[in-house]
Amino acid sequence: MRKLFYCGLEKIQARYTLQLETWNRLVFDSREINYEIVYGQDLTGDQIVTGSVLDAHGRSFYSLTQIAALVKLMQEGKVTSDDVIFFEDAFTPGMESLFYIIDQVPEEYRPKVYVRFLAQSVDPDDFVNRVGMFEWMRPYEQMLDARVDGILVANEEFVAHLRTAGFKAPIYVTGLPFGKSEVQGRVPQINELEFRTRRVGFAARWDDEKQPDFYMDLAEQYFKYDPTVEFAVFCGHPTLKSSNAKYVERALTLQNSNRANFKVYTGLKKNDYYELLSDSWVLFNCALQDWTSNTVSEASALGTIPIFPAYRTFPEVFANNPSFMYVPWSLDDAHDHIMAVFENPDDFDPYPICNWQDGTIDRTLDVFEGNGEQWARNTLDYRKYVSVPKYTWHK
Repeated sequence: MRKLFYCGLEKIQARYTLQLETWNRLVFDSREINYEIVYGQDLTGDQIVTGSVLDAHGRSFYSLTQIAALVKLMQEGKVTSDDVIFFEDAFTPGMESLFYIIDQVPEEYRPKVYVRFLAQSVDPDDFVNRVGMFEWMRPYEQMLDARVDGILVANEEFVAHLRTAGFKAPIYVTGLPFGKSEVQGRVPQINELEFRTRRVGFAARWDDEKQPDFYMDLAEQYFKYDPTVEFAVFCGHPTLKSSNAKYVERALTLQNSNRANFKVYTGLKKNDYYELLSDSWVLFNCALQDWTSNTVSEASALGTIPIFPAYRTFPEVFANNPSFMYVPWSLDDAHDHIMAVFENPDDFDPYPICNWQDGTIDRTLDVFEGNGEQWARNTLDYRKYVSVPKYTWHK
């Protein structure tokens, strides 16, 4: 690889995209990679105004202007066949123009193109299916599949979703990008659990696919057992927002009731969130739709115990360790797992999780440089990897 043209995501305060470029730069520089960041133009500041994952207008405008900048580089002959163009999100409006150009220029100006595939139409619980985008999103994905040189994914389980949806491009399981040292550097110190507030946190979006009702049911049930434990919602928006207003109404009602020790934290900047997370015992997840989840890496890096369902990719994320996973959608088992953290905190060591995800960008670069075949899942036996732990536990 002569040069890497990195096409990242717009920086959103409430999303991990705020730090994503920094995480990549740190690894690129440490490996002395020749790279160029290709930027788009910002439209909505660092807020999500329309939509829930990224801003609908902002994502489109950023992508289209990013592609325009990349096209200019290609027109000037600055992108060659020895180069790699990498997109952090498979959904990058305007990407078809690259293939339109590549098919018409001399071979020495045809770079390799890789994308990171995060969810989209192959995930039944992704927002694109919730809002009815499937009919046009799948043909877009098929275009990518026909033309990219590789697809990078976070999990073994997601490979199966792509393959059974008919994807034929090379696929590599590299993990979800994360920067452990950068995250840890945002908090003054990481305290032992015994010196923290007795708090359980919820950091996912407050949307249907994250099952807020389950979390609120759990908060009410746990309150009967131990009313001193706070169940919190961490939100980066100025107010709690959701794809379904009933979840917001219930959360605000619950916060002012005597049925649970429940608190909603809103308007959190990234450092505010990390300070709360590093002062909590547990980060809880009950999502239908998550593929690794950046929140698990953040909790792990800050010494907070993640308790997640043994669902989809989470057995892989937790290297099949049952201490961190409850039976999906069982309130009683979720209750028992949280109770175990408060009663026996020394039994939990979350750090191996973030250590693995912290290597994602290195593995990504290995693929680009032709040294990542161990992460390739391009034969019919790709399912044999799904149950094999990627790391071992200290305890």
